[in-house]
Amino acid sequence: MNVQCCIFCKIIAGQVPCTKIYENEHVLAFMDAGPVSEGHVLVVLKQHTTRLDLTDPLEMAELAKVLPKLAGSVKDAMVADGYNVLCNNGSSAGQVVEHMHFHIIPRKENDGVFNQWPSFQYPEGKADTIAEKIRRNLTL
Repeated sequence: MNVQCCIFCKIIAGQVPCTKIYENEHVLAFMDAGPVSEGHVLVVLKQHTTRLDLTDPLEMAELAKVLPKLAGSVKDAMVADGYNVLCNNGSSAGQVVEHMHFHIIPRKENDGVFNQWPSFQYPEGKADTIAEKIRRNLTL
């Protein structure tokens, strides 16, 4: 994705309007233009990066400082029973804008949003095999 074409970079630069909630040197939070519930907020880092795993840890720390407070503010303002904080990474995970961002989605009991994620049972030993693959790929 070319940064000049990124809609979130254009919003950050002030080239595209948004309904701003919060802004500091590193982070911008604004109302989602296509919300799944009233009060749906997007939180983006001003530094362009496409996925969470490609995000600079220091920049992520700046986002982590404000994300909990923003989530609580959304919950309280919307008198919500709860909220989801989501970060979709890659188109197969539902990412539409290739600029890493978090959704804060206020929820009410029986609102019909994300009713339930399907689950399954691993066959015997499969979880251990997958966990080992993940551990081998983990670099901290």
